[in-house]
Amino acid sequence: MAKAATKTTTKKAPARKATTSKSAPAKAAGTAGVVARRSTKATTSKASPKATPKAAKKSAGTSAGATLTLRQIAEQLSEAHEFPKRQANEMLMQVIEMIAKSLKKGDKIRLTGLGILQVRKRAARMGRNPQTGEPIKIKASKKIAFRPAKELKEAV
Repeated sequence: MAKAATKTTTKKAPARKATTSKSAPAKAAGTAGVVARRSTKATTSKASPKATPKAAKKSAGTSAGATLTLRQIAEQLSEAHEFPKRQANEMLMQVIEMIAKSLKKGDKIRLTGLGILQVRKRAARMGRNPQTGEPIKIKASKKIAFRPAKELKEAV
């Protein structure tokens, strides 16, 4: 009987879909009601934790685990230097464009206190398809490498 119980629990999702159609058997409809009740509890419990971190992020600013966006950096810069947020945002976007252009050329970028950004070339190599185990060729590529500065390492 335990095996039969596990089989019904694994088939709860398809049974719930079957209840929407009129050709579902009576047994599937009975288990679907349980699934529907459980899924509503799950969605209500998931909805409340998602709403809480968003409110906490806005009020806390930059707490541990929060993501600092470019817009937030621009806001902080505009407040610190007393110029419009739009101007701060445009300046940051230009800095990013300049970094991207120089990395595209192959230049190395040293940002004192932050670290070094550079493009590294990866040679072509052989790999394996994890599903089949079949050997595949991975072509040569470029990647952006970041080496943090000593000051940044110590600060973190």
